[in-house]
Amino acid sequence: MEKRTLVTLLLALFIALLGVGIIAPIIPVYAMDLGATGVTLGLMVAAFSISQGVLQPVVGNLSDRRGRKRFLVAGLSIYAVVGLTYTLATSVEHLILIRLFHGVGSTMIAPIAMAYVADLAPRRQEGKYMGMLNIALFAGFAGGPVLGGVFRDVIGVNSAFYAMSALTVASLGLILALLPPDRSSHKTRSNAGLLTTLKRILSNTRVLGILLPRIGTMIVMVPTLAFLPILMDRLMGATGIEIGIVVSARTIVNAGLQAPFGRIADRHNKVALILIGSLIISACVSVLPSATNFLQLVWLSGFMGVGEALVWPTLGALAVEEGHRYGQGSMMGVFNMAMSAGVLIGSLVAGSFMDLFGLEYVFYIVAIVLAVSAVAGGLLIARRDPTREEGLFTDSNDS
Repeated sequence: MEKRTLVTLLLALFIALLGVGIIAPIIPVYAMDLGATGVTLGLMVAAFSISQGVLQPVVGNLSDRRGRKRFLVAGLSIYAVVGLTYTLATSVEHLILIRLFHGVGSTMIAPIAMAYVADLAPRRQEGKYMGMLNIALFAGFAGGPVLGGVFRDVIGVNSAFYAMSALTVASLGLILALLPPDRSSHKTRSNAGLLTTLKRILSNTRVLGILLPRIGTMIVMVPTLAFLPILMDRLMGATGIEIGIVVSARTIVNAGLQAPFGRIADRHNKVALILIGSLIISACVSVLPSATNFLQLVWLSGFMGVGEALVWPTLGALAVEEGHRYGQGSMMGVFNMAMSAGVLIGSLVAGSFMDLFGLEYVFYIVAIVLAVSAVAGGLLIARRDPTREEGLFTDSNDS
């Protein structure tokens, strides 16, 4: 039963993220065609993160108490509707509102799926299971941009949004038909309220150390997803397919390395892995503005994927360990709230820097931010934290 649950969940996530990946490289250019500036483009990205960040701890805590499947169904339903609404946008303001609604749906998909998988993960195999989850997420997202480029170049922009909706409906069908009612990883569900849970989680120094590089890696994500397509389109005259290949190269490498690097995260020093991976990403991002041709961008994107493949399952494994104390839904809600905070900060800072100093400086500043956040986070994770012993759950495996 657990194997069936895992396979169903991962397949549904792959299909849903394939749809999201299809529109990822199209939205920035689509927004520019509607008159977006750097700041309004940043606001469009920020709108997604605001709704996502505010709601993730709430939804995560509720899923610990009331079950997870209902939230997955709701999130996928919202995604299906959102894909259609993009085609109706006639201004940047419309896109900002749509992205706000899109963020609500996202709140109920990835964090809940992470909590689902964390419930299934045996002790000391957290990295392996988070690696499998990330394979589904990144493989779907990796295949999407190339398909999105084909839709844009061959059929038209709106066809990509229709494809997203269709794929989301297919994913929803899998969840409804094959995913059994979820179980909590604990004998009883948590009765702790949201504020109590958040206070205990955020008082843990080790958790703060996990969240810092999570924020840093997401700050980097903004220019490499939202602004790199604009750079390629404006300076290199890149086609939709070329933009899709560059975006996908990073995610394909990331997905391909999740399984082996997830096993490495279970066996080796996690702080060292986070530092190495973050420095690889920072170095690649700082060089992106100096790339002069399509092939160089593909290589840099691929090496960024290597760094992310080191960081993502390692941070995920650390988050699962803390989830045993506080509830996986609550912990993953906070973990992904940090992701949203990173995207929000990155979008606003990147948009402002683009308008004030030029597109190139966006990449330099976020590379520095990631390096600093990784070092600071590593120091906090390595510290012994007395609050680490206090959790919301008692678990016989903790002893």
